[in-house]
Amino acid sequence: MTNNLACLSILQLSDLHILPTAEDKMLGINTEHYFHACIEQAVRLRAQKVGKPFDLILLTGDLAQDPCSESYRRILTALDAYETPCICLPGNHDDYELMQQVLNTDRINCRKQVLLDSWQLISLNSQIPGQAGGRLADEELVFLESCLVDNPDRHALVAVHHHCLETKSPWMDTMIIANSREFLALVDRYPQVKVIINGHIHQVMDIKTATLRVLGVPSTCFQFVPESTEFSVNDMAPGYRLIDLHADGRVESEVVRLPESLADLQTNTDGY
Repeated sequence: MTNNLACLSILQLSDLHILPTAEDKMLGINTEHYFHACIEQAVRLRAQKVGKPFDLILLTGDLAQDPCSESYRRILTALDAYETPCICLPGNHDDYELMQQVLNTDRINCRKQVLLDSWQLISLNSQIPGQAGGRLADEELVFLESCLVDNPDRHALVAVHHHCLETKSPWMDTMIIANSREFLALVDRYPQVKVIINGHIHQVMDIKTATLRVLGVPSTCFQFVPESTEFSVNDMAPGYRLIDLHADGRVESEVVRLPESLADLQTNTDGY
């Protein structure tokens, strides 16, 4: 990662799984504690390194585990402590309508398109209500294409919760975007799309295709075991992704983790 202040600096946080009350735990850990730890570390290290805040924070889904107004309000309060615009998109665990009601300020919201300098950031909803897997509805694909057609001279980052490329974990890949081939074929028609970022997989993904880069991110709480045949979690530390978007279309990115693993994580479980 460079210290080029001319590029756009994005902080991606994903899969917070915030619970109804701040004291609640899931798989033995307090998910809210680790969300706060991740964002605090990211902002502090950014300030130490370059002396300015991120240009944007992107929350790529599963903000809540059992969504309620209070869980989203606490997320809003946490984000509001930082002087940075935030865009939130839904995951399979979220209540998107409730998200849009609560996360609805000038600086923190669920906007689907953001224009920043020579870039546009497009957020898509891959949620199938009531199901764990993902799909991009026809209107999402129409929206994506209209953004690309209307802004041919802007580089594009596309953000979505579910993954569009396989993780090599068979249980996880049952939840891949069902029409990912259609999605990727559309994207391939528009060379200004430089990067797709996703959440959901609770692990690192960094794949370069012929035309773009596909990036997955660790969760801010517990992580899934890579290349596992069935559901499995490990105590690897929570993390987040830093993304630098350059005016010439280059994308630089790295994953950063908290310094310690999850000591209290319950790994002998069949799900969450």
